[in-house]
Amino acid sequence: RAQEDERVEEAVHLAADAGIAVLEAGPPELDRMTGGAIHQGVALRVRPYEYAHPEDLAERTGPTLPLIVALDGVTDPRNLGAVVRSAAAFGATGVVVPARRSAGVTAGAWKASAGALARLPVAQAVNLTRAIEGYKSRGFFVAGLDAAGTTSVREMSIADGRMVLVVGSEGRGLSRVVAAACDLLVQIPMTSQVESLNAGIAASIALYEIAGVRARKGKR
Repeated sequence: RAQEDERVEEAVHLAADAGIAVLEAGPPELDRMTGGAIHQGVALRVRPYEYAHPEDLAERTGPTLPLIVALDGVTDPRNLGAVVRSAAAFGATGVVVPARRSAGVTAGAWKASAGALARLPVAQAVNLTRAIEGYKSRGFFVAGLDAAGTTSVREMSIADGRMVLVVGSEGRGLSRVVAAACDLLVQIPMTSQVESLNAGIAASIALYEIAGVRARKGKR
């Protein structure tokens, strides 16, 4: 059925024009190559992802103030991809994740990022708390997004400066040591205390609010 899909045909032409070898395979072979992932009839074999160093993110410059997103305890690669996509959309500098017990850049993360992983770097930190302290020594303020936060994301006074937004996992939230390293704990106001948001959605809301604060400050 893939031959009848014009998007697959376009992908094949783009690959050929770029000098990328194209291999035609039947459904069983493609399923095996992709580990049973939902591939929609096409897959690309790439080199292993090259992570940035956490310090590299602090040194990156752009049209907006530096903004780094750190993930603490987020283990679903799809959430990582969603966070990268939102971070790229709202002008973040990059995303940093722990090297252990955390989601990494996998095929699922690539797909969820909708291509944003090709534009925004992801760094791996051997010790996330140490990386956060390193950012603070470079003049970054750190806001931890947590349901226990006492400040609304809409009222982050540090959003108009160099900052790190730390996002915890759904349910568990931020770990104790990471929360202690934050300058401020913020939360997303919700009408129901029973509901919770996954990391991707929570990060998107917080990044939107940060962008709003920065836009308003820039107009004054």
